[in-house]
Amino acid sequence: MDAALHPGRVSAAAAPSRLSLYLDLIRWNRPAGWLLLLWPTLSALWIAAGGFPGWHLLAVFTLGTILMRSAGCCVNDVADRDFDRHVKRTAARPVTSGRVGVREALAVGAALALLAFALVLTTNPVAVAWSFAALAISLVYPYAKRFFAMPQAVLGVAFSFGIPMAFAAVRGEVPPLAWWLLVGNLFWVLAYDTEYAMVDRDDDLKIGMKTSAITLGRLDVPAIGLFYLIYLFFWLYPSAIWSHDAIFFVVILVALAQVVWHLALIRPRAREGCFKAFRLNHWLGFTLFAGIALQHALR
Repeated sequence: MDAALHPGRVSAAAAPSRLSLYLDLIRWNRPAGWLLLLWPTLSALWIAAGGFPGWHLLAVFTLGTILMRSAGCCVNDVADRDFDRHVKRTAARPVTSGRVGVREALAVGAALALLAFALVLTTNPVAVAWSFAALAISLVYPYAKRFFAMPQAVLGVAFSFGIPMAFAAVRGEVPPLAWWLLVGNLFWVLAYDTEYAMVDRDDDLKIGMKTSAITLGRLDVPAIGLFYLIYLFFWLYPSAIWSHDAIFFVVILVALAQVVWHLALIRPRAREGCFKAFRLNHWLGFTLFAGIALQHALR
């Protein structure tokens, strides 16, 4: 009866708190996003250090990855707010729905980025210098979807920049191996973000958004398979990482099995299958990280 007499009280009580809105803004309940960044970054740390890099660098890069991915979500939602309202999957996002203002979202993103930068400051000047390049690429990506036929390539660079930064933090330099691994990781991002783009392809076509799923058309599935194979080649080839023992071959088999499974999921091009393949990609990154960590632990 009280609810009927005071409907305003009900709506106020049902309204989400600012904290819950901010957690929704940074996709806190969807950790697959930051795990996709974390595994290649940790793999690079282990490779650069020749094993466990120490608790300090582990904490810096784990927390920094989570913070920067969260900051990126804030910028992306602001940049895409006019597009997202036309896409089924994104129409209810806090900025798009108006529950969080543009300035407010940018302030949250800036605060998170500053926290990540404070962590980088505890490493060395080389890593600090490269962090500015990483930030610049992260800011460019949300707008690449307006101009480039394959904006996922820009995302691939942004999502892979933890690799050279990890080498810089450990060794004080970025060797050619780091760039080799970055290029390989870029193809992994192309694979899983094309799967992600396949989910929204119908909506993106209506609003004029550019994505790799639209550019590739009916070649999307075979192209994704090729992207996966290039990624695995770049990460499994260097002798500086693998000693080609039993662990190496187990990693290959497990990784290829996941690739085959993902291709089976996306082959019908249904939204559910494509989104499931995207969400499960972090296990592929974990597979390579686990193999690299074991390789160095047993040397």
